[in-house]
Amino acid sequence: MNVDRDSARRATVLVVDDSPPMRKMIVFALSRLPGLDLVEADDGVDALRKIAGARFDLIITDINMPILDGLKLVKRLRADERYVNVPIIIITTEGAAEDRQRALALGANAYITKPIRGREVITLVRGILEEHGH
Repeated sequence: MNVDRDSARRATVLVVDDSPPMRKMIVFALSRLPGLDLVEADDGVDALRKIAGARFDLIITDINMPILDGLKLVKRLRADERYVNVPIIIITTEGAAEDRQRALALGANAYITKPIRGREVITLVRGILEEHGH
């Protein structure tokens, strides 16, 4: 039996951002990478709902969101044994060095600074997924 190599290497990515245009831009950029299944969440609460019903190989989340922000989401994910080692990329604003440091201290693997460039997102995501065996 011939196993499709691409299906064995598929990765599911959750993109969490309360700004629909920002979310769509990230999803559009990542849609150029083969082997990715992309899921969107409106905010941290929506992300937790989606995480409860599925398994993700990578999570990209904005920091500044209402109700459950990206920092609280990272903290919750790192407390969940299923997500202890799942890579997390944080989206920050340009001058938010303190937010970046807090996110990395809580367990985020990397960050992207706004304004986001599609090529930068693709390169970072590809590198992290390869590092984690996808």
